[in-house]
Amino acid sequence: PHRGQIESAEFMRAMLEESEIRESHREDDPRVQDAYSLRCAPQVLGAVRDAIRFAEETVGIELNASTDNPLVFENGDVISGGNFHGQPVAQALDFLAITLTTLQAIAERRVERLVNPDLSQGLPAFLTGDPGLSSGLMVVQITAASLVAESRALAMPASIGSIPTDANQEDFVPMGMASAWKAQRILLNAQRVVAAELLCAAQGLEFLKPLAPGKGVGELYRRLRGLVPALVADRPPAPDLERLTQAVAAGDLDPGAPS
Repeated sequence: PHRGQIESAEFMRAMLEESEIRESHREDDPRVQDAYSLRCAPQVLGAVRDAIRFAEETVGIELNASTDNPLVFENGDVISGGNFHGQPVAQALDFLAITLTTLQAIAERRVERLVNPDLSQGLPAFLTGDPGLSSGLMVVQITAASLVAESRALAMPASIGSIPTDANQEDFVPMGMASAWKAQRILLNAQRVVAAELLCAAQGLEFLKPLAPGKGVGELYRRLRGLVPALVADRPPAPDLERLTQAVAAGDLDPGAPS
């Protein structure tokens, strides 16, 4: 009964409602079960949801707290304490960095499944109608893989790396600024990797027509095609990827966002 898992599963059911593509696999599908990046999506993305919620709650508490030193109360008490210490926020940011790395790592695995003909269940290699002569979206997967690799290198927690300062008066410090910087960089990487998955997924749908995707997926596909046309012949993928990254960052592709 993890809250994030329940929410993620509900979202997936809504996205896949009335999917003709899903129904086409009800009978005679050769697979016994899907790979984890598909089958365990609610569990993994649910854990991501819960971690983001924890970070948000922690930062919200800190922003609404009194952290001065000393603290001066209405009754005249003056107390020198340690509420300024940023360990809660530093740890939350490190947790956020880890979970955003998880988010992009599982997204990249699904990108690989879309472009790899050994895994894509009938889609052409690199999602191009002319595989072998055209590169299609091959470089998009390479880009996603490199971003995930960078994020993994950055995901080492900074909040465990205290180095004493101030003549050892400040002998245990949270290193929260390093946590914040790394989390920001990892967030930017995650937005690009999610955009890469959306770019490849939309292209994959081109080869499954006339089967219709689920209602939610169909709406997302229409929004994506308003930003990026289908790939017919090779073109540089960077402009398409950047447009989708900006849309992901702005929330323009979120459910319920204005079309």
